[in-house]
Amino acid sequence: MDLNSFSLLALWSATVLYALALIAFSLDLARRSSEVKEASAAQSAVATSAEQSVAQAGGGVAVKTRPVKPQSSEPAVTAKRSPSLRSAMALMVLGFLLHVAADVTRGIAAERVPWANLYEFVMTGTMLVVAVFLVVNIKVDLRYLGTFISLLVVSLLCMGTINFYVEVAPLPPALQSAWLVIHVFLATTAMGFLALGCALSVLQLIQARTEARRAALGELKLKFMATFPSAQRLENLAYRTVIVGFVLWTFTLIAGSIWAEAAWGRYWGWDTKEVWTFIIWVIYAGYIHARATKGWRGSRAAWLAIIGFGTVIFNFTVVNIFFNGLHSYSGL
Repeated sequence: MDLNSFSLLALWSATVLYALALIAFSLDLARRSSEVKEASAAQSAVATSAEQSVAQAGGGVAVKTRPVKPQSSEPAVTAKRSPSLRSAMALMVLGFLLHVAADVTRGIAAERVPWANLYEFVMTGTMLVVAVFLVVNIKVDLRYLGTFISLLVVSLLCMGTINFYVEVAPLPPALQSAWLVIHVFLATTAMGFLALGCALSVLQLIQARTEARRAALGELKLKFMATFPSAQRLENLAYRTVIVGFVLWTFTLIAGSIWAEAAWGRYWGWDTKEVWTFIIWVIYAGYIHARATKGWRGSRAAWLAIIGFGTVIFNFTVVNIFFNGLHSYSGL
């Protein structure tokens, strides 16, 4: 078995482990929902007992269950320790190690950095998305995003391996530059942080709607949301991750411009890829400005973060496949 075949086998193995992690993360969400039901039942029992006590005392005051409207950033229901969640994180780590092995062996087989075509870019990009997720979890507990991240990674890896796979090939002359390493590494790392920001923004919208309804625990449709932080906390976390991604994306633009001048003799040429990269930058710049503008914080800003990541995915897939230009290096 040559190195390229081993790389492909390791990548499929990593994909299987990520899929198993997705199942484990989903089981954790189901467990969280069960815990919220139990908390709701306990809350109702306390309320019923209180009503009976008031009735026996001759009073007429009704006692209602507490609505899910956290007064702090803490969840309305604290989730217990979860074997499925620990298993999911272990599977993500094991999958990541195999993913790294696949990426490294592909690079050794090609005798260059493994991101010269769309297949390799998907492989490296998803690896860095997982890396960002695992590293950020060391500082902040974002394991509840595991379902989103694992689903995204499994979907992209399956799409990339099945539809975009190409054999090892030498670099085109325009890509034979140290700026390839800098430019693409910055872009893929930025994608990891922007993916986290998108996931947090989606949860923020759901949580804000839940809090606005002021529903009791038993009335929640997505009961596991009661174990997540408040909408305000989710918004703050999304903002912090998007800021990091935005800074990296800014340096992506700068590095790309310097590389373009070295390769083609101009810093900017309105190529399709360059235009969409700038559009992404403008959207996230608008998001950061919106967070500082009265009336745009909250749901409106969250939608900008979600739209921004949608344009990132569009840029890395549709633009690379269907638009011809100087950046047409998909290898397809």
